[in-house]
Amino acid sequence: MVKEHDNLDSHGEQTLSLRLRVWRQSRGTTGHFEDHALAAVPTSASFLEMMDMLNEQLIKEGKDTFAFDHDCREGICGMCSMTINGMPHGPLPGVTTCQLHMRNFRDGEMITVEPWRAKAFPVIKDLAVNRSAFDKVIQAGGFITVRTGSATEANNTLIPKPVADEAMDAAECIGCGACVASCKNGSAMLFVGAKINHLNILPQGQPERERRTLAMVKTMDDAGFGNCTNYGECQAHCPKSITLDVIAKLNRDYLRARVKEFFSSTGKPRKGGD
Repeated sequence: MVKEHDNLDSHGEQTLSLRLRVWRQSRGTTGHFEDHALAAVPTSASFLEMMDMLNEQLIKEGKDTFAFDHDCREGICGMCSMTINGMPHGPLPGVTTCQLHMRNFRDGEMITVEPWRAKAFPVIKDLAVNRSAFDKVIQAGGFITVRTGSATEANNTLIPKPVADEAMDAAECIGCGACVASCKNGSAMLFVGAKINHLNILPQGQPERERRTLAMVKTMDDAGFGNCTNYGECQAHCPKSITLDVIAKLNRDYLRARVKEFFSSTGKPRKGGD
């Protein structure tokens, strides 16, 4: 946390002087850290606003700015993706990078900023990574088949409140990738478990339940994500506090789907089955 000091801006707000080690890399090249000093950072600024200040300083110096992902800056879209001092999204639990504020750092502190580190998330430039592997997983089964047109009457399909609450908890996942970046195996099981669980437990998701589970898990494996070994780092760094429960339910649904697939093929595994 910031300590009381005499660094005040013209509005009387406390400011910080920081030392930054930021990852610099272009696609297909070997990256390295660059050291920069940044002064007069307001403690009320978000981490992304601090990065904006750094880029403005680099522009004035005639140097290349740092590329990083961002969009809504409200902790909703899942675009911001920085590893700060070795922790995805930084030191605070349940907070995205864009909602992390500089009052949580000390004056004169050295802050190390890196991109997500995962085989399935190759670096595009500097702190921006390619997370299209997540898009492929969603395309494989993150949907339900319904008749298009106007919305149906909500009360036509009655859903018990515990089921609705559980589905909403899983649906909080914003697909940022912090779970993958924090996992020593680069596993996406927390993300895939959340996306599968929030559809599989609802009545609307039942028709594709088995097909969805098998397709999304296969796509996850094909994308190069690692296996889950229950370290729990994903749960600890998830900004939406998704729990390991969704992984347990994913494993249950996957086993159920494989058993049903086996018996639906007259007792013989289908061609191409694992």
